[in-house]
Amino acid sequence: MSTQTAHREAPTAAPRRDGTGRRTAPRPPARRIRTGGLTSRVAVNAVLAVVAVYTLMPLTWLLIASTKSYRDLFATNPFSVGDFHLLTNLNALLEYNDGVFVRWMLNSLLYTVVASLLSTLISVACGYAFDKYAFRGREKWFGVVLVGVLIPSTVVQLPLYLMASELGLVNTYWAVLIPSLVNPFGVYLARVFSEGYVPGEVLEAARVDGAGEVRTFVTVALPMLAPGFVTIFLFTFTASWNNFYGALMMLNDDRLYPVNLGLFMWNQNVYQQPELYPMVIIGSLVAVVPLIVAFLCLQRFWRSGLTAGAVK
Repeated sequence: MSTQTAHREAPTAAPRRDGTGRRTAPRPPARRIRTGGLTSRVAVNAVLAVVAVYTLMPLTWLLIASTKSYRDLFATNPFSVGDFHLLTNLNALLEYNDGVFVRWMLNSLLYTVVASLLSTLISVACGYAFDKYAFRGREKWFGVVLVGVLIPSTVVQLPLYLMASELGLVNTYWAVLIPSLVNPFGVYLARVFSEGYVPGEVLEAARVDGAGEVRTFVTVALPMLAPGFVTIFLFTFTASWNNFYGALMMLNDDRLYPVNLGLFMWNQNVYQQPELYPMVIIGSLVAVVPLIVAFLCLQRFWRSGLTAGAVK
């Protein structure tokens, strides 16, 4: 029994005729508008706009409130501009209590810059060692480091305080600086950067040329890890600048306060001293400036560090 295969031709549009009866080319089929992709883009942009407004609203209020006098802070709308008193408020901030705010800013820079540099160097060295050296229990010790990432910093503040009390370090600069040197998350990032930036062949070549391990790390590996170093430094800088609870536990002398703790103490006394309220606001604005400057100055290294490993 023979079988026949029927071929179906795709339907074609019927030819059209103009007014004189001549045939013209058929019209192309109408294109369908993809509404799904457009709706998704609109939804994503709407969510991003809401997040941007939510993020920028407190900073906008802080900028506007810093320009107001004490009377305008409560007599005008929170987002309306009153009389311009920014310079007056700034001058009062710097002169209050013999310039204690300036001392707080210097303390914060000391705690943050010194601790961040040393902590970043220690983290990079540890991450490099975990990546390039084979030793007994390496992965187990690295697992301990990862456990340290999961522990909130506030949980260890009481044990740290007891240890500092036994060593006589409470109410000193060391009580804030020493705990800031340990950064498990920085060690983890440093190992990731070391795996992506430092080839083992380069280290072997340096060793063949007679370089020791310390010299190989300092002159060969560390320059290669510059983007990772800056990225870890920025994370550590931000965490150290915002280290409030550790300083609250360790310090009693207001001359040793970092700026965030000093502003908190002022804010606690605004009901007894209402003149402190404008200074708390403009002090908060000034305290944000070092973070913005650090990110703007180091953004080139920061961006390249965040994209490490994305392209091989």
